[in-house]
Amino acid sequence: MTLVPVMWTAWAAFVVVTAALYIYRSSLTRDEEDQIFLDDSFEHEKIQQATIIAKVHKVEPVLKAAQLLVVAMSAVVLIYYVRDILMHLNIIG
Repeated sequence: MTLVPVMWTAWAAFVVVTAALYIYRSSLTRDEEDQIFLDDSFEHEKIQQATIIAKVHKVEPVLKAAQLLVVAMSAVVLIYYVRDILMHLNIIG
């Protein structure tokens, strides 16, 4: 098996995982409020917002890692094709 299909499959898998994490984070933050509840009668709202924030904070490191993997894999793809072009032009051996 050649390197190119494996390389593109890995890149696509990282992109799909990253997109899924973005969608998940978006669905979490959909119910997040941008207001502060100062009255004690809104304690249930405070708890609900704190739960949403906790879930988002758990997803953030995984999302950052997925983004890093997409960038790294994109660099690998770019380097592979630049090297291939340079070899076809007989610039490198």
